[in-house]
Amino acid sequence: MAKTHAKVIINPAAGANSTYRKWPDLSRLLTSIGLTYDHNYTEGSGHAIELAREAASDGYRYLVAVGGDGTVNEVANGIMNTQNAPEVSFGVVSTGTGSDFARSAGIPMDWENAGSILMSPKRRTIDVGAVTFMKNGQKMERYFVNAAGIGFDASAVEATEKMPKRLGGTIPYMMGLLRTLIGYRNRNVTIDIDGKKESVKVLSIMVGNGNYLGGGMNVAPEALMDDALFDVTIIGDVGKFNLMKSLPMLYNGTIGSHPKVRFERAASISVDLKERILVQADGELLGEGPVSFRIVPAALNIVI
Repeated sequence: MAKTHAKVIINPAAGANSTYRKWPDLSRLLTSIGLTYDHNYTEGSGHAIELAREAASDGYRYLVAVGGDGTVNEVANGIMNTQNAPEVSFGVVSTGTGSDFARSAGIPMDWENAGSILMSPKRRTIDVGAVTFMKNGQKMERYFVNAAGIGFDASAVEATEKMPKRLGGTIPYMMGLLRTLIGYRNRNVTIDIDGKKESVKVLSIMVGNGNYLGGGMNVAPEALMDDALFDVTIIGDVGKFNLMKSLPMLYNGTIGSHPKVRFERAASISVDLKERILVQADGELLGEGPVSFRIVPAALNIVI
């Protein structure tokens, strides 16, 4: 099968169900630029992982995700769960509400420009993160391409998932964040960063391969996707009122100047605790801690 022949995986529900309406125009664009492809719609959570794994195993060497950050995450997981991952090129057309991976990776955030570059010969090899967590009493592992986190940000993701699907942009995440503020309580944790342990009380710990999460929060402004290191943002024992005042700093990339925030760079991080804490990756709620993160260097070839 020719390397330029692609498998396109579309989440029609992405972007408050707008991707289904955009696909006919996008499919004509892909044909006009000379891309040959087969396509599949996803039918629910986890389906894109299955479709991508089958495609990468069956000889496709070009996979394209059309959808939001969750779709990108699932297609990346499907690719990474095959032996052929180093040979596969990964294209992204972001049609979701957050588009944080596209922001971090330098991929156009509008679907027309993103679709127009899918015949580009340029590739960027990026690192991938792997997170181990607990779900229903079982230890599980999931890959992520952009950012993961535990604590307040994961609880905000949980609240966001309950928001009406018709809402677009960053509105659902902001509403989820405000809802989480009401009852959230900071946690005492033990962090191991590349073998260095400490016990701290935290609001949130965010592990960045890329720069952004939460629909444009620049929580890891110095992160590079190809340096074989995570940029870890540790938000300490910050109160609710202080957090609300600091929200602009989260979006403009200056959160590191806050006295209770610090950055670390590491290839592995683990967090242990006695209380329940939620875990998210690429904006998808995964499960609970204890949790560990490890970097997988130079793991995925993205089209830019």
